[in-house]
Amino acid sequence: MNASFDEMNSASGVRAHYGAYRRWLDEQSGAMMQARRDEAELVFRRVGITFAVYGAPGDDGAGTERLIPFDVIPRVIPQHEWQQLEAGLRQRVTALNRFVHDVYHGREILRAGVVPVDQVLRNAQYRREMEGVDVPGGVYSHIAGIDIVRAGNADGSGTYYVLEDNLRVPSGVSYMLENRKMMMRLFPELFAQHRVAPVAHYPDLLLDTLRAVAPAGVAEPSVVVLTPGMYNSAYFEHAFLAQQMGVELVEGQDLFVRDGFAYMRTTQGPQRIDVIYRRVDDDFLDPQAFRRDSTLGCAGLLDVYRNGNLTLANAIGTGVADDKSIYPYVPKMIEFYLGEKPLLHNVPTYVCRDPQDLSFVLDHLPELVVKEVHGAGGYGMLVGPAATRGEIAAFHERLLANPGNYIAQPTLSLSTCPTYVDAGIAPRHIDLRPFVLSGKTVQMVPGGLTRVALKEGSLVVNSSQGGGTKDTWVLEV
Repeated sequence: MNASFDEMNSASGVRAHYGAYRRWLDEQSGAMMQARRDEAELVFRRVGITFAVYGAPGDDGAGTERLIPFDVIPRVIPQHEWQQLEAGLRQRVTALNRFVHDVYHGREILRAGVVPVDQVLRNAQYRREMEGVDVPGGVYSHIAGIDIVRAGNADGSGTYYVLEDNLRVPSGVSYMLENRKMMMRLFPELFAQHRVAPVAHYPDLLLDTLRAVAPAGVAEPSVVVLTPGMYNSAYFEHAFLAQQMGVELVEGQDLFVRDGFAYMRTTQGPQRIDVIYRRVDDDFLDPQAFRRDSTLGCAGLLDVYRNGNLTLANAIGTGVADDKSIYPYVPKMIEFYLGEKPLLHNVPTYVCRDPQDLSFVLDHLPELVVKEVHGAGGYGMLVGPAATRGEIAAFHERLLANPGNYIAQPTLSLSTCPTYVDAGIAPRHIDLRPFVLSGKTVQMVPGGLTRVALKEGSLVVNSSQGGGTKDTWVLEV
């Protein structure tokens, strides 16, 4: 499981699905590739494709806007592999949506003892306000970003694993789309030589998904994208998706509630809103129901939602299913709700609230990755093999003080892909975030966002930690 796996090269040579690209790459000069790399950076800066980095305490770069580095060498996935991934993703997200509906209704999985009751009902992301609330089609996570990694096996093959489920407000899809546009601009000849499955229709699929889950009886639903505002780290994406779908981008101050419905202020007067693709966390959506000090949402929104006069994508309370302490139970959910064996593997996970697991983790900290159950962005985690003795000792104390706040996993050697760095072409670790849309059907565009750890040897691919991105090609033949 910890053997290295290179996406392009095997011990016996170049992998078949990379053959044509590798022959092309070998013919290119370093000067040409550097020129294309510079052109990509210039265009991304001109367009304003940046990522606001909040940073950790003491980080001098915190609060700045950075360009997410773009790598000019694509990650290529053969069609048969993508078909297997797609089937596994469809299965997984279907089960997760069933789970969220169940825990807010019959709680059959809790009564069956498959998932511990307190793991759900005492979860920080569990929203009692959603108990008994029916949502259109039983869909809670309309847009899911599922993080996939590949680790090598002793026989030289690779196995895909789900590293994380992002079911609340997953980001990154705009970079998937812009990366493809950039590759087609820089290397049009490659798309004549390869049958690469398209991704440009994602905004159309997203809009269809959102319209499909409008409240009952609404023939022509009005859809908006709700953003926290221009200072949010993913604001570029919010504006981009609204523009691509042809819908309004709104902030909380643009909305109000009257007579049981939600409205948007416009220059022509109030306009009723039926579906909100919200990029605002639960806590900030409605100051009457959640955080009183929030100025990012709209007062009264929860009541409109609970009464069935508004759809929120993703649903309030969905976060109970993407908590890292719930993740170990997803394979059991698939068997419980669907009666099927999981098509995609979980990474083996130690739940530190379990005394036996905690004892093992404390004894093996230098070998493990330890994560906060609500952590994100690569913060609040320990990568044992790369940590100092002091960092390991500090995490030892944190685990003893609050074991329920952590899970631990083996240190996977994520697969590598040739990447164009300052020193030339070198292997760098990658992951993949496909975006799964759930409405009347479950669908996705082929591929997703490939993130790459640009620091040599680093396993942290997050943009907030200096990671970059690649275009992801799924070959149609």
